[in-house]
Amino acid sequence: MMSEQRKSQSILISGESGAGKTETTKIVMLYLTTLGSGSEEVKEENGKLSVMERVLQSNPILEAFGNAKTLRNDNSSRFGKFIELGFNRAGMLQGAKVQTYLLEKVRIGYHGSGERNYHIFYQLLRGATKEQHTKYAFHDGLTGGLELANFFHLTGQGGAPQLREFTDEEGLKYTIKSMRSMGWDEEKIDHVLSIVAGILHLGQVKFESKMSDGGQEVATISDEKVVSDASKLLGVDLEKLKTALTVRIMVTRGDEIHIDLSPDKAADSRDALAKTVYGALFLWVVKQVNNCIMWENDGDIRSSSGVLDIFGFESFAVNSFEQLCINFTNEALQQQFNKFIFKLEQEEYERESISWAFIEFPDNQDCLDTIQARPKGILAMLDDECKLGQRGSDRNWAKRLNEIYLPEKNQVVSDNTRYSSTKMQQAKGIFCVRHFAGNVEYTAETNFLEKNRDEIPLTAKSLFEQDSSDLIKEIYAVQKDQSEEKSDDKPGKPAKQKTVSQQFKAQLQSLIDMIEKTDPHYIRCLKPNDAAKPMLMTRKRLTEQLRYGGVLEAVRVARMGYPVRLDHEGFFKRYRMLLPSVSDEKLPWSLEDGNPQELCVKFLDIVLEEGAKPVSYENADGTISRANQIRKAQKQPDPMVFPKSDVQFGQTKVFMRKGPHDRLESHRVFHQNASITLIQSWIRMLQQERRYLIIEDATQTVQRWYRGCMGRARWWRLREAQASQLLTNSFRMQIHRRKYSRARLGTVRLQAQFRGRAVRKEVAATKIQANRRMYVNRKAFTQLKSAIIALQCCQRRGAAKLVLDQFKKDQKNVGKLKDHNEKLKMEMASLRAMLQAQAASDAGKAESEKAIKEKQDEIDLLKARIAEVESDLAAEKENVKKLENDLNVQKQNYQQLERDLQFQKERALQAPSSPTPGFQRKGSGGHERKPSSGTSQAAPPSPVTVGATVTPEALAAHRAEVARLEEQLEEERRMMRMARTEIKNLRAVAAKGGIASDGTASTAIISDNISEISGSELDRSEIPDPNEVDSQIRGDKMEDIRSQVSDYFPMIRRGGDDKESDGAPEVATVGWKHEIGSRKEREQSLRDEVRVYENKIRRSYTWLEEGVDVTVWQLNASNEVGVNSTTGQDFVVKSSSMHLKLVPRGDLLVQSVLTFNSTGGYLSKALGRRRDKAAHEPLPLNDILEIRAGCVGFDHANLPSASSKKGKTKIKSENMQSGLFLTIKATPTPMAASRSYFLRLKARSTRNDLLGSLRGVLADLQVKEGISVSHIQTPAAAQHARRMPGAAHKNAGNPFMSNRDDVMVPLSDVHDLINRERESYDRLLLTMLQGGPDLKDKEDELLTLRGKLHQSMAESAEKDKTQANDSKLIMQLSKKLESLLMENEDLRDNNDRLNQRLIQVECEKMNQN
Repeated sequence: MMSEQRKSQSILISGESGAGKTETTKIVMLYLTTLGSGSEEVKEENGKLSVMERVLQSNPILEAFGNAKTLRNDNSSRFGKFIELGFNRAGMLQGAKVQTYLLEKVRIGYHGSGERNYHIFYQLLRGATKEQHTKYAFHDGLTGGLELANFFHLTGQGGAPQLREFTDEEGLKYTIKSMRSMGWDEEKIDHVLSIVAGILHLGQVKFESKMSDGGQEVATISDEKVVSDASKLLGVDLEKLKTALTVRIMVTRGDEIHIDLSPDKAADSRDALAKTVYGALFLWVVKQVNNCIMWENDGDIRSSSGVLDIFGFESFAVNSFEQLCINFTNEALQQQFNKFIFKLEQEEYERESISWAFIEFPDNQDCLDTIQARPKGILAMLDDECKLGQRGSDRNWAKRLNEIYLPEKNQVVSDNTRYSSTKMQQAKGIFCVRHFAGNVEYTAETNFLEKNRDEIPLTAKSLFEQDSSDLIKEIYAVQKDQSEEKSDDKPGKPAKQKTVSQQFKAQLQSLIDMIEKTDPHYIRCLKPNDAAKPMLMTRKRLTEQLRYGGVLEAVRVARMGYPVRLDHEGFFKRYRMLLPSVSDEKLPWSLEDGNPQELCVKFLDIVLEEGAKPVSYENADGTISRANQIRKAQKQPDPMVFPKSDVQFGQTKVFMRKGPHDRLESHRVFHQNASITLIQSWIRMLQQERRYLIIEDATQTVQRWYRGCMGRARWWRLREAQASQLLTNSFRMQIHRRKYSRARLGTVRLQAQFRGRAVRKEVAATKIQANRRMYVNRKAFTQLKSAIIALQCCQRRGAAKLVLDQFKKDQKNVGKLKDHNEKLKMEMASLRAMLQAQAASDAGKAESEKAIKEKQDEIDLLKARIAEVESDLAAEKENVKKLENDLNVQKQNYQQLERDLQFQKERALQAPSSPTPGFQRKGSGGHERKPSSGTSQAAPPSPVTVGATVTPEALAAHRAEVARLEEQLEEERRMMRMARTEIKNLRAVAAKGGIASDGTASTAIISDNISEISGSELDRSEIPDPNEVDSQIRGDKMEDIRSQVSDYFPMIRRGGDDKESDGAPEVATVGWKHEIGSRKEREQSLRDEVRVYENKIRRSYTWLEEGVDVTVWQLNASNEVGVNSTTGQDFVVKSSSMHLKLVPRGDLLVQSVLTFNSTGGYLSKALGRRRDKAAHEPLPLNDILEIRAGCVGFDHANLPSASSKKGKTKIKSENMQSGLFLTIKATPTPMAASRSYFLRLKARSTRNDLLGSLRGVLADLQVKEGISVSHIQTPAAAQHARRMPGAAHKNAGNPFMSNRDDVMVPLSDVHDLINRERESYDRLLLTMLQGGPDLKDKEDELLTLRGKLHQSMAESAEKDKTQANDSKLIMQLSKKLESLLMENEDLRDNNDRLNQRLIQVECEKMNQN
């Protein structure tokens, strides 16, 4: 390449991260060094590596210190480098020189997730030996189980991932090997690794906050050992290192001012110091590499070959100073690339003697001027802003840019269209630059000034220049030489600090000058996909990279001229086939005997002449050849008609534009397809002929085989016919035998079933008769027992009402709470006025403002809490008033029920004292029984006769029956006393908190206090069947039977009978403020109230099935051992708007569930549509343990919202109202020890309706599942009672209990009413027990608020005492503040004058420069 012209070459490799620039650079360097080494041995005579090996061995060192893992590339170069290889006159490699550009030092302090810092840090941490761990203070035991790479701050921010291609352990060995190849001794290698370890320890320094004497927050080092290790490894003084980390030095007019840094500023100073040390170390490493591979004498270098590995065009979501420099570099290289491409085009056209016009190519000089031109360039104005020192800022710099490039009021694009910024972007400090690859937005407020200054702090200068190791001084000297600009005019004048943009522009200009002096060659690396996968290519990504790399622009420039170029011979051979009908005499097929250029011109003329003629495929005789038939059947190409000027013939090449080239190529493809089709047709004919012969031979073979098979099949069918005849006979015989056997077996089984059915029918009839007799007796006893227990229910209901009355009285003692609230309001008003006066006097002090704000927040919090307490108090008063009214109604009902019970007792007591009835028989026409009217006189009973007389035996039997009934009455009294005792026990349990911990009624307590009445105690077998009596007795006989039976046993009826009452009708008040005139009206009133209550329950079911909108939180408590109750809680559902419905899933209530459905969005609600999609798993009714009002178990104000993160809770205004919440506690699951559902409704009334409905449903569930609080046996339960074996009949010989057809006790109608009353009583008692904890919680809450009010009042009184002293202090402070304000105004005026003077001095310096 260089041997012909002896001219220096340059190879420019570009592309985005991960496209393979680094690997391409290695391949190119290996190729060039291999060519330049010739037959040179690997090692020279003194054992030193050859130049080629040293140059190649420099790559691992530069990659270790300058490459890092990014999201796109595991080995991304975070700097640009230009490697210049020097060759002598013989073309032998003499050495190399490396120049670097713009190291990404920001990565030292921060790198993103999934990325890594520079490779050398991870190689040292993971590949160091045990001895190096001790030397570099890598204490594995102090990391808490973390890997060292994850433990250190500078390496663990992105997770410290491993590389895919190689490990860090191998990388450290390879890096140290390369250092030794460069000639570095072990001491130098150890010093370099010590500095790297010192930078790691420097990143571990943490700061604590403390208050200085002046009241400012200053930083102190939390761990002195870490700083000691860092200073030891870096080789600097410990005290000066501490000073550099915690103190900032400012020089004003020769005086140093020491300013203590805050913890945040100290952390920034730590990162800046680490970036300074590493940047200096990188420059020193590059310098040492150059010293090892640099050629010795410049006179020996005849030519050079440079390889540029530069970063490609970058455009991210947020672009900063680094992206501006990188894109500026690509702009400069793109301009050089365009000029070079145009120059090559021009030279080739002149060399070939082609007539051509000027080709317009894109010129981006205006974009370069916008970035670098002085004094209005972006970088130039950035340097000017940096000269202002502390007065300069990114915002001011962006404002100046907008004023320069957008001077008009509504202008958003500059005059040269390269700079633009909308009003919204200007407000955010964003400006856009239109590069050759596209528009890029730059955010000014991303530390442009700080990154451009990149100045070394004065504390760092003092740290590195004094009391430091020789290596640190040498490293710092390299950094100082590059960053400072020395003045030749005044040797004593201190050197000026160069900005990063000035350094970068100088390096870039040097690079451009070097490239222009050489013959450049360009390599564009393209990244096929972003997933780093093989055999995968993304077309869009390739197009973007081609556009960013300028390849598309280069192609466009080339296409504006003559992009298609072929030599004469290639052109003629390629396109001669387009004229097959032209004879060889007119246009030869070979170039052997003619001038190639003339033959090409002649070919073009013939082509244009033939293209103008109409196409005809017929011969002179009208026939068409096979080839022309194929051409005619194909799609015809466009005619070969184009301007002759579009094809130019040079000295050695033919130049064509795209149009003629496309026409020639289309006709060439057309003729090739025709020829190929003709050849394919002949080949297919031969293939078909061969296939036909093969098929014919195979067909004959198959026919012969088929005829043989047919003959053998016929002989086989004859044998099968003979065998089938024998088989058919045998099969028929088996069928008939099987039919006979089945018929015989069926007959035997039918006879056995008929006989067994007859026997079983007789036995079943006997059992039915026995069960029927047992049922009749049991039903009579059950009716009797249910009537007695109904009276017990009334007594227990009264006891329950007394318990409820006691609960309500306990809630009434809140009278003084309102007075306390009024007093507290007055105290807060006076406190607010005092605080406002104090805030007005302390306006100049930040501490006073902070105190006022804290007190004001406290007042607002108390005010809100008081308002909430007042609202709760009003609600509770309304509830208490309502409950009092209900209690009065219940008291009236209870009094009426007591009167009914007393009436039943009197009738029971009168029954034994009634005279023994007598019986008289009428004539032969029948008999009529009439009860003899008797009184309580001591007259001897008349004898009992059967017919005309009553025998003494019958009279004795009647007396025994009366005695037995008296014993039963005493037993019923005893049961009544037990019921009253049960009610007292329930009242004591409710008063002492005898409610189950889960909030539901403790049925175990109720069940244990009442003994079940065993079925063996009473005999029910001899009670007559009412249906049988009905079938035998009609008309007046029924009245006689009832009257006779009432003499033996008291009738139990619902309501009263006016005929039986002796005096005036009893007037009783039965609740609900109804005046009852008779017992019948009282019964009717009770029935009406029962129906009202049942209708209310049914409406609540309908309301629950329709559903209600709620906001749901679900809190699950962890069931893991050792987990804290607070930290183990997890909200599965957070503030989710759902539709709560009761959905039955069967005939039983226990099968019903509460579903949580999605409520839909705003549009669905506006359109009236509701989505029935389940938003959460349903909650079965049998899983509910407790339903409570309010937010039980968690503070309602701290409930998380749906978008809140863990540890952060956003309090909504709705969550502050506890009266809107409802808590449902459910059974535990294997994943949660407890489950709580917090429901927030839109109104308090809706909450109360939902609370009452759910509690009513739970009460119904418990009643219907068999939980009987009153322990009244229903008739269904009484039917299953059994007598003990061998028990004697207690009612034997009782004429009333005998199977007489003329005796009946009409109690069947009473049982249904008693059962409904029992269920109503059970439901009321269960609902009351569920609401008991709510009242107790409200009472505790009111008592707590009362204590807080007393405490607030005490604190307010204490504050009043100190108010006088505070007022005096405020007056003194206000006077002192006035004097300080006057002094501050004087100091401010002096400061303004000094600032104006400094600005004048800086402007004079800028003008001089």
